[in-house]
Amino acid sequence: MGGDTQQFDERILKALRRPDNLAVPRGPAWLELAAFDITALGGPTVLGLTVAAVLGYLLLYRLYRNALFVLLASAGGWILNDILKQLFARPRPNVVPHLREVMSPSFPSGHALTSAVVFLTLGTLLMRVAEGRLLKWYCIGVAMLTTMLVGASRLYLGVHYPTDVLAGWLVGLSWALICWLVERSIERRYGLKQERVEAKQTAD
Repeated sequence: MGGDTQQFDERILKALRRPDNLAVPRGPAWLELAAFDITALGGPTVLGLTVAAVLGYLLLYRLYRNALFVLLASAGGWILNDILKQLFARPRPNVVPHLREVMSPSFPSGHALTSAVVFLTLGTLLMRVAEGRLLKWYCIGVAMLTTMLVGASRLYLGVHYPTDVLAGWLVGLSWALICWLVERSIERRYGLKQERVEAKQTAD
């Protein structure tokens, strides 16, 4: 809010564009198309459909507490994002032309924050049921990689400052971690592990 990071932010955004024409991003033409596809993964439509699909799966397996956990964690991330955007009310970058139309405030990056919350929350849930350490690390690794790519795409499209994305990642990671710790505490207290065992036996 004090503008101390402005020079750093602008330098990074300009480095991602051609010096002779800031409207054109560096790299081959397919990279810009890929950025549009990747950034959609962190949009409210894709994330909303993903959460809805996971909730349906958990409800069909009668994992009601896990379904409630996913719903509250995801909804909490979206609410937290809206509150922070209104609180800081940072204008969008104008140092380079936007490659995508945006209207909401810039800080923090909503795509970075909500994708971190949703993907990391789902990644930790998959870790709980995955067999073997390698598969567990694969689940959380894919979640982290997807989150990072979504945030990077926002920079490439010129719609966020680097500090917007960094803040989105940190806040989203923190919220996902808090939700995970709460879920672990509830599991120990109310027997979520037994719920999963019973649901598996019912499915078999």
